[in-house]
Amino acid sequence: MSGPGHGIDWRGLMQAGLHGLGLEPAAFWQLTPVELKIMLGREGLVPPLTRARLAELAAAFPDVKKEQGDGGYRNDAGAASSA
Repeated sequence: MSGPGHGIDWRGLMQAGLHGLGLEPAAFWQLTPVELKIMLGREGLVPPLTRARLAELAAAFPDVKKEQGDGGYRNDAGAASSA
């Protein structure tokens, strides 16, 4: 919503909100910057996770078999001690 080293582009934001989105001035000024970003479609620019991307991530970060006693419990006895 603003360039590096620059302030907020109020003229551009007002134009996008009032003319592009057809907001009334009072409604525009009640929005937070995040709400305006969502309305302008700038949130969610991260593409959805595809099968190909999931495969890339799985190859880059493979599951490893944990050794006994390394199951995430605070003690080496694991869940057996709490039963």
